Amino acid sequence: MSEFSNEIVNFIETEKWIFAKTFADTWPHEYIVRERVDEQFFLKMVEHIREFGYEGKFYSKTMIYFDHNGFIYWTMCAPIKETIIINRTQKENSYKERLKNGTLPAPTIQVQSNKKRSNNNRH
Repeated sequence: MSEFSNEIVNFIETEKWIFAKTFADTWPHEYIVRERVDEQFFLKMVEHIREFGYEGKFYSKTMIYFDHNGFIYWTMCAPIKETIIINRTQKENSYKERLKNGTLPAPTIQVQSNKKRSNNNRH
């Protein structure tokens, strides 16, 4: 596995990563958005993850991950032209580590809204 170049490391260290509040309790991670950062370095980073990363699972989905400095980086596997987000999480919060340690979050149950439920009961 090839390490990130000094340029990419500088990009990682100087960008403001956004904490994914929606997943704070289940899958804590951060991300950057293509349109809010230097696109040239964003694309270099995506290409590096895809070329030098490794395949790993997230439940039944196969992803490409890249490890660097205690973090695991990944995209959502869309074609590079369509990739708009790079994610990262601390290694201990990764699917692989949580599966190994028995700390996966409980499956979520979708609950219908009260309005939808009451409409379904009108038959």
